[in-house]
Amino acid sequence: QVQLQESGPGLVKPSQTLSLTCTVSGGSITTNYYYWSWIRQPPGKGLEWIGYIAYSGSTYYSPSLKSRTSISRDTSKNQFTLQLSSVTPEDTAVYYCARADGRRGNEYDYWGQGTQVTVSS
Repeated sequence: QVQLQESGPGLVKPSQTLSLTCTVSGGSITTNYYYWSWIRQPPGKGLEWIGYIAYSGSTYYSPSLKSRTSISRDTSKNQFTLQLSSVTPEDTAVYYCARADGRRGNEYDYWGQGTQVTVSS
């Protein structure tokens, strides 16, 4: 059973960089053909896809967030990390990490429980 767990600060000041880590257990982040994603949900809004890091290590970001987003990984710890720079209160959201299966149309099959991040001074 694959499990994902988000971790990181729950409060970030405006203009700073938000950094979250997703720790994966029960499966390797280098296994073909999985895509390890970050997704967020602002209060009162729908889910917004942020980006992913693939099993190969390649990355792809939402065009609307690309200039501020970086996703990296530590294969020795089986973790992947989101960094979102120059945050504003509009970046306040519940942030989720999730796994998409490339063999099944990139369907999300496992999710973390989500972590609340608030951007405020």
